[in-house]
Amino acid sequence: MALKEDINFSLWCDFIERDFLENQFKELIDKEIIHGATSNPAIFESAISNSVAYRQQLDMLQANPEKVIYEELAVTDIKRASEILAPLHDENADDGFISIEVDPLLCDDEKGTIEEGLRLFNTIGNDNVMIKVPATKAGYGAMKALTSQGIHVNATLIFSPQQAIECAKALDEGIKESNKDIKAVISVFVSRLDRMCDPLLESKGIPTSKLGIINATKCYHEVNKIKNRNIRTLFASTGVKSEELPQSYYVDNLLYPNSVNTAPLLTIEHWVNDGQKEKSKIMTEERCDEFFKILEEKNVNMKAVYDDLLKDGLDAFKDSFKDLLSKLVS
Repeated sequence: MALKEDINFSLWCDFIERDFLENQFKELIDKEIIHGATSNPAIFESAISNSVAYRQQLDMLQANPEKVIYEELAVTDIKRASEILAPLHDENADDGFISIEVDPLLCDDEKGTIEEGLRLFNTIGNDNVMIKVPATKAGYGAMKALTSQGIHVNATLIFSPQQAIECAKALDEGIKESNKDIKAVISVFVSRLDRMCDPLLESKGIPTSKLGIINATKCYHEVNKIKNRNIRTLFASTGVKSEELPQSYYVDNLLYPNSVNTAPLLTIEHWVNDGQKEKSKIMTEERCDEFFKILEEKNVNMKAVYDDLLKDGLDAFKDSFKDLLSKLVS
């Protein structure tokens, strides 16, 4: 059982595909392994490009512009996922969510992000949907506006503690303005830091495969300072990138109170079969800061790392979205 009610931790699935929703997705929910799901442009690009399950609807939509076709396909999947997850959400308002991301090309357009977030939420029409907004300057304003209007938000592409702070402030203000039981998650990307930085850290004699978890823990501490139980840290990008690590490494070490881990299917499978099930010991914020001090002394420029990771993440989602749109009209 991956929901740990005693500490308000739950495992969500970082995957969406039409046939999967009607089969393995339901099984994972029935077995109480997962209690929510997330999607992003890269996930939809892969699903729609590689699955025949979309062919009939695609053929029916061919007369429409590419983005209209995409939204019809994506909204169909998200709506179905929200229906399957609805009983979980009815039982526990913290869980049973599915996320859909706004057009990544709007990442610097606050007004456009708000308008699209409202439209997507209203089109899907189910309360257990989170609108996913990237953590850019425009995104912070959109997060506040959407939550203030009663929409659950998944703040995404968080790499730095400062991003986590800005998201937490915006979401806290929006939730309080709404006067409703609005939920939000702050998605901190984990393994990408290790993938980018491990070669450099190894060359400087600094332990590898540690930065991702320490950075995520620092972000977790910052989010918790807001003291809003409706805002949870979500640990994302938790599939391992190194063959030397256990597949469930980034789940085992981040089983924290009032948090979520959204993981790929392979990671979930390994965690269920072989992973650590007990609550993780949380590294103190002071210990996190000590590690960052070592990085600073060794001339590791974390601001540059964070900036590069955010740019790469935004570019990857934009590229996936553009690639998908180009494939939708035959």
